[in-house]
Amino acid sequence: MLDIQKIRADFPILSQTVNGKPLVYFDNGATSQKPQIVIDAEVKYYQEINANIHRGVHTLSQLATDAYEISRGKVKEHINAKHAHEVLFTSGTTHGINLVTNGFASILKPGDEVIVSSLEHHSNIVPWQMLCEKTGATLKVIPMNENGELILEEFDKLLSEKTKVVTVNHISNALGIINPIKYIIDKAHAVGSAVLIDGAQAVPHLKPNVQELDCDFYAFSGHKMCGPTGTGILYGKEEWLNKLPPYQGGGEMIKEVTFEKTTYADLPHKFEAGTPNIAGGIVLGTAIDYLNNIGFENIQEYEHELLEYATKRLLEIEGLRIYGTGKNKASVVSFNIDGIHPYDIGSIIDKLGIAVRTGHHCAQPIMNFFCIPGTIRASFSFYNTKEEIDQMVEAVKKAQTMLS
Repeated sequence: MLDIQKIRADFPILSQTVNGKPLVYFDNGATSQKPQIVIDAEVKYYQEINANIHRGVHTLSQLATDAYEISRGKVKEHINAKHAHEVLFTSGTTHGINLVTNGFASILKPGDEVIVSSLEHHSNIVPWQMLCEKTGATLKVIPMNENGELILEEFDKLLSEKTKVVTVNHISNALGIINPIKYIIDKAHAVGSAVLIDGAQAVPHLKPNVQELDCDFYAFSGHKMCGPTGTGILYGKEEWLNKLPPYQGGGEMIKEVTFEKTTYADLPHKFEAGTPNIAGGIVLGTAIDYLNNIGFENIQEYEHELLEYATKRLLEIEGLRIYGTGKNKASVVSFNIDGIHPYDIGSIIDKLGIAVRTGHHCAQPIMNFFCIPGTIRASFSFYNTKEEIDQMVEAVKKAQTMLS
C-alpha cells in the first residue's frame, strides 16, 4: 500500500491554492508534477558541477560527463535495453519520432507503406505524413471502434510486403486506451516492417521492457514521468541506429572533419549533436530512481483504483458520456456532458481549483471519429486521491447546473 499523504508531501506544488481553492491537479497526461528531490537535483547540478560534457579534461567536465552517462545507464536498465548506446537523449517524444522519420527518408521509396493508428497524437501523425510526402510512400491508418480500441482484424489486412514502418502509441493520450503493442510488433515483424512505439503516455504508469516487446524504436518524454521538461529518450535497436543517417550535424556527433569529408561518431553520439540539456538528462535519472523507489506495480495498482472510482463517480452525472471504454486503460477519463462545450466546463471548474485538460488533446482524428469538438480529460497520477476525484465531480455538477 502506498502512503499517499507522504508521497504528496514530496511535491511542493500540491500544497498550493489556485483561485483561492486547494489545487486539484488532474492534467498529468500533459505533464506530471515534480518531487522536491528532482527540483533539488537540478539546482545541485548548476551549483556544483555545471560544465560541458565529453569535451573537457578538467574536473567539472569529467564530473558532469560521468553524471550524464550514469543517467543514460539508468534509462538503459529501466527499459531493459541491450546496450547503453541504444539510448539516445532527446528533447522529448516529438524529437525522437522526428529523428526516426528523418532517417527513414533515405530508406523509403515510392510504393512503400507506413502504417499509423487512428489513436495517435499529432506528433506521431504529422512527421510520418511529411515523410510520405517527401518519399512518395503511402500512409495507411488502423481504424478504431466505438470503445476507442484498434480494430486488429483491419490492421492484419493492411500489412503486406509493402509495409516498411508501423507506428502506434503504447497508451492513447486522449482516451487512456492501452494498445496491444506486442501483437502489433510481432505481426509487423512477420512482414519485415520496423516498428516505432510512442511511449509518452505509458512511461508514467509502467516500465516498458523493450527487449521483451522487441520493438525497433521506443520514444518517450521525461516531463511526463516526474522529470524536467525538455528531456526525452529514443531507444533504438543498434542495427537500426547504425542504418539511419545522423539527424543533425555539428559538434559531438563527428569523428573527424575535413572540408573534403566528415566521418561520424559511434553510437549514441552520432545522434546527439551539440550541447545537450545536460542538467535535464542527469535529473531524468533522478526522476526514474524516484519512481522505481515507489514501485511501478504499486503505481499501477493504485492508479487503477483511481480510474475505477472516477469512472463510477462521473457516470453518476446525468448526461455525461465517457470516451474510451475499452477493457485495458490507464488512469485517464475523457468525457463530455450533453449540450455543454468542454471548454466551458473546464473554465468553470478551474475557478474551483480543478486542473483538467479540455480540447482535442492533439488527437483531432479521434474527435472527428466521435463527431465532437473535444473532451474534458482528467488524467490521474499516483499522488492524486479519491477525495480529489470527489471534489472534481462536485465541481462538474456545479458547472453543469450553471451552464444548463
